[in-house]
Amino acid sequence: MHPNIGSPLFYGVFFTAVLIMIVIDMLTLKKTGVHKVGVKEALFWSAVWIAVSCLFAGWLYFEVRQNYGAETANIKVMEYFTGYILEKSLAVDNLFVFLMIFSYFKVPPQYQHRVLLYGVFGAIVLRAVMILIGAALISRFEWILYIFGAFLLYTGIQMARGNNDEAEDLTDNRMLKWLQSHIRVSDKLDKENFFTLQNGKRIATPLLLVLIMVELSDVIFAVDSIPAVFAVTTDPFIVLTSNIFAILGLRAMYFLLAEMADRFVFLHYGLAFILCFIGIKMLLMHWFHLPVSISLSVVFGALGASILISLLHTRKR
Repeated sequence: MHPNIGSPLFYGVFFTAVLIMIVIDMLTLKKTGVHKVGVKEALFWSAVWIAVSCLFAGWLYFEVRQNYGAETANIKVMEYFTGYILEKSLAVDNLFVFLMIFSYFKVPPQYQHRVLLYGVFGAIVLRAVMILIGAALISRFEWILYIFGAFLLYTGIQMARGNNDEAEDLTDNRMLKWLQSHIRVSDKLDKENFFTLQNGKRIATPLLLVLIMVELSDVIFAVDSIPAVFAVTTDPFIVLTSNIFAILGLRAMYFLLAEMADRFVFLHYGLAFILCFIGIKMLLMHWFHLPVSISLSVVFGALGASILISLLHTRKR
């Protein structure tokens, strides 16, 4: 049993790195202004976020090895990368929902990245709170992991059967109807502004509804992804860092996905398999321990296989 490695130093370095990257992201967005994010720009920022995540893993390995030994360092870094890839994988499904929301409200690509930027900020705060609550519950009631496992297995089966998809048409969405009945919204967008002046009164634009719907969808998907990472490790520091670093690259990943979303036709089967695998692992953890390296291989393999098969199947497009 390896110790939890969270310490004031570790948390301090982590939050400092996250804040620096957020500031850089905001300054870059302000400098470039309103524009459509192209594939090259999205690829560049995706590479930057992955590089930062890997640099953090390198620093983590060095510090843990110094304080806890090489064996613990290897395990913790492996857990970090497994949680990171797992969160990235499950986030893809969330990005499809973002794409649907933008399409429904007819938001032009050049106005989307501000919503995504604020959406990522909200997701970071939400995940941090949920992870801390989850860690506190697990430390007192370890049996809750079995509930997480059963829930993930059920969700994976429903996803494989096609019963976990969000409605493609938001016209009958109850939450959206409630928001529209309680918030005064203008008839059209005002560039990338969340509020506008209409007849001398300050009212919301449809972009504010888009932001709220994006945040709410992330709440729903966090219910899947956070328990899944707790199946890999119950160390709150590893769960938090792997989740947050994966989320930080969502904005860039969205614009890559938007260009070829129709090609990932079998991706949901890969995600469903991952959820079922993690759920079964949690249910059997008392009787059978699966090394983290195998979990990482299974998650990465299932994701890669579903993407490759999808691309081969749709290559003629």
